[in-house]
Amino acid sequence: MGIRYYAYAFDADVTEQALSDPTSVMSSDPLVDAWGIEPGVGTSRTAFAQSVSERDMLYLDKAWRHLQVLTGPLRAGMAARPAFRMFEGTVTMHAEGWEPWVRALTPSEVLTTAQDLEDVSDAEVRLRLPVSPYVARDVDVEYAVGYLRRARVFASNLADEGRGMVSMIG
Repeated sequence: MGIRYYAYAFDADVTEQALSDPTSVMSSDPLVDAWGIEPGVGTSRTAFAQSVSERDMLYLDKAWRHLQVLTGPLRAGMAARPAFRMFEGTVTMHAEGWEPWVRALTPSEVLTTAQDLEDVSDAEVRLRLPVSPYVARDVDVEYAVGYLRRARVFASNLADEGRGMVSMIG
């Protein structure tokens, strides 16, 4: 199935809870939410349509790695863009699979992230991603641009509403 990216919004009044236990504000099965699979059903049809509102959840499929490259440091020793905190992280691999990366961003961190994402142009994606070892084809660049646009909207909406978010790569 692969490692994917999910983010859930939370209201400002549960920020301390989200910081101390990020998984407490997430679904127990984000893939079910992202793909619209009926919970608890072993085999089920899906419309591959997110069942949680786009106001409350962001699903970036496997584009998270592209967005890390886009917002991360250009070279070793350089600083990452502020938006990198939204995409930063990697799973911890072990013999049984992996442990997901989970992070909470406060409403003020979401505001900073949203402002920075507004400054990342689609053209910049096209310039930076082709030099990345994680991007194989032009199709990947268009894939990343589409998910960058979703991330912009999600972060902007959260910032407008004063909400935070928890992200999971796993």
